[in-house]
Amino acid sequence: MSIFPRPVAPRAALSDLWSYLTAERAHKWPLMGLSAALTYLIVWAFITDANTNTMPTRNKINYIRSWDTNRSDATIILQQKQDLAQEEIKLREDQKRMQKMADMFGVEWRKDAERNAARRAAAIKRINAELDARLAKAETQEQAQPVPVTGAGAK
Repeated sequence: MSIFPRPVAPRAALSDLWSYLTAERAHKWPLMGLSAALTYLIVWAFITDANTNTMPTRNKINYIRSWDTNRSDATIILQQKQDLAQEEIKLREDQKRMQKMADMFGVEWRKDAERNAARRAAAIKRINAELDARLAKAETQEQAQPVPVTGAGAK
């Protein structure tokens, strides 16, 4: 059983290729270069796609913050307030970047941004008020209870 269809033999195919390569045609070399470049591009795209997000990540270190077990509730609440403020700053930076992109593509975002900013400000104000109330409660509880002594001098 042959690889080529019946009317085509390998010798005839090579003969046709040779006659094409030896013929004087103005479009021959640009078309061959273009076809080789497109073939290379398609093969490169398949290889790149096959390696994307499939290679294992080795020696990736995940840092986990360890907390002191004797932290007070007030310290925890203050850290939550700091984290909330940092998250808000990061969110605003991301929004500015996305707004620039929306301007490039002609997307109208200002009306929605005003409405969402007002909602976000109200939510942040409510969360901060709740954290302040918890902080005041935690501080009063700390002042009412003596701190137990731990360490080398404790018996």
